Amino acid sequence: MGEGVRVVAGSVILSDAMAAAQSGENALEAAVREHARLVYRIAYSVLRNHHDAEDATQDTFVKVLRYDRKFERVRDRKTWLARIAWRVAVDRRRKRPEITLDELRASVDHLRSAIAAPEDLAITAEMTGLLARLIAGLPGQLRDAVTLSSIHEMTPRDVAQVLEISEAAVRSRLFRARQILKERMSALLEGKHET
Repeated sequence: MGEGVRVVAGSVILSDAMAAAQSGENALEAAVREHARLVYRIAYSVLRNHHDAEDATQDTFVKVLRYDRKFERVRDRKTWLARIAWRVAVDRRRKRPEITLDELRASVDHLRSAIAAPEDLAITAEMTGLLARLIAGLPGQLRDAVTLSSIHEMTPRDVAQVLEISEAAVRSRLFRARQILKERMSALLEGKHET
């Protein structure tokens, strides 16, 4: 994606032009090294595709490069970068279709057939995949809160800053999302299909 920052397999490599232009380590370079994995994980959790997550990570750091002077004054760089990464990934995700209930039902049917097999590891992977699909099927506001809180292990305060909402709203969304996930998982495993 031109000059600036290039992402390869989740690690960040500064381009030669940027390295030559900036002799010595500055705060931005240190932040790239320190938070590249977090930015990638956030992008991947939203996009669920390695290549898209790499592109979103790269886009995030390109945006940060544009705000180099502002970056020096940012107190909580981790949260600030997480917020930018989240927005970049969500913008990319909007271009993709949502998962349908029929796709979830097919996954449950496949899971049921796997339960009859003695392969516990495969069942665990299927359950993890089912949970990921159920999370992906949540309404956007609930899904975003769950993803940041559970998958990225962010505190409600950090989630509130990333999503630019109150901590109370985060807690409310997490509570509601967990209720929905519990109900849907129970219904799917019991063979009840919502209409």
